[in-house]
Amino acid sequence: MPLQQPDGTIEPNAQNLYEVTRADLPLHCPMPGMSLWNSHPKVFLPIEESGRAKCPYCSADYVLKGDD
Repeated sequence: MPLQQPDGTIEPNAQNLYEVTRADLPLHCPMPGMSLWNSHPKVFLPIEESGRAKCPYCSADYVLKGDD
């Protein structure tokens, strides 16, 4: 589970693996809701074709889960 900050945002780059759904597309790291003051610049990640993506800045892995 992501670590929540006192201000209600999620600590960025706190996990190595994030599961995302099609509702999160277009995917970018850091994701919405993550605090940005201690993170890297936003980068869009192509995950649609392979179902997996890795952030070139923080090396976080993203896995696209099936539609629910």
